Amino acid sequence: MFVKIVENEQERGYAYTIRKRVFVEEQHVPLEEEIDQYEEDSTHFVLYNDEEQPIGAGRFRIIDGIGKVQRICVLSDSRKTGAGAMIMNAIEKFAISHDISQLKLDAQLHAIPFYSKLGYEIISEEFMDAGIPHKTMKKKIS
Repeated sequence: MFVKIVENEQERGYAYTIRKRVFVEEQHVPLEEEIDQYEEDSTHFVLYNDEEQPIGAGRFRIIDGIGKVQRICVLSDSRKTGAGAMIMNAIEKFAISHDISQLKLDAQLHAIPFYSKLGYEIISEEFMDAGIPHKTMKKKIS
């Protein structure tokens, strides 16, 4: 498996396809909430399997000097393989290369143990986003 920063529309299309399968089809997030006004301002990442098929995605934005990690997802048959951690590691390396020392994300409650293992800490109460309960988490990186 390997993670690639999206460089063209075809690769961005892979990210959108994966996100639609996970968030829209599996989790019933409305498409207009999933693909939003921040797409153009984000750096997108796609995870490929050993056959070079896209199986995961995520995006990253810088907001007021803090890295915002968003839309981390892996296709269902590739979960629990270290795929999500590979995406997160690539985003963290990218953030460090852009002199970002703190990351923030809004985690679905079921994903909190995954992010906790990666060093993220809860910093908010529970809130709803797209009809799904979340908590905000942060991590210092260097």
